Amino acid sequence: MIKAIITDIEGTITRISFVKDVLFPYAAKHLPEFVEKHQHTPEVATQLNTVKQLIANPMASVPEIIDALLNWIKNDEKVTPLKQLQGLIWQAGYENGDFTGHIYPDAFEFLSTQHREGTPLYVYSSGSVKAQQLLFEYSDYGDMRPLFQAYFDTKIGGKKEPKSYHSIIEQLPYSAAEVLFLSDIIEELDAAKTAGLATLQLWRDGQAQSPAHNAITDFNQYMSRNV
Repeated sequence: MIKAIITDIEGTITRISFVKDVLFPYAAKHLPEFVEKHQHTPEVATQLNTVKQLIANPMASVPEIIDALLNWIKNDEKVTPLKQLQGLIWQAGYENGDFTGHIYPDAFEFLSTQHREGTPLYVYSSGSVKAQQLLFEYSDYGDMRPLFQAYFDTKIGGKKEPKSYHSIIEQLPYSAAEVLFLSDIIEELDAAKTAGLATLQLWRDGQAQSPAHNAITDFNQYMSRNV
């Protein structure tokens, strides 16, 4: 019996194009100026130091760090310091009203229904916890943050690694078999299933499918099956 749900964001409850066509370009455009302006603030300085470690250049200049970050954006790398900095940049965009967080209508209805019925909801995304919370705070449907119990990002581990899901389950009051993980990515679902979680793929944009996981094209199918 499923007692809790963990959901991915991109491709699962929000369209992939929102991240790729809105958020990523916005961060890339504003990142150089943001880093130059805020490089000495503790939150940003910590991430810049981590970048230096990852590129194995402890003496890297700010322009070299910026080049590394922009290259990671270009290659869609799931690198924690980049995700943390993107979250800070997106915060300004949300607060300025430059965009709102896209949520599929069926996803909003599903999440709201599950919350209303008492099913605890959690988020696990490659985007930073800050970025996740911003998307939900400034969503198309207003502030959705009250729907969720907790948020997890790549600080807990990569989404294609079973040990990450073990680590999340250790923090929840449920066994792995009592938790349903939602994602559009087979490798993530495989990792979650290996860790003992139930899985469900959202197949919205022609992603690859696997017979190892049940799949739906929208949450209305899930709700009709579970009436």
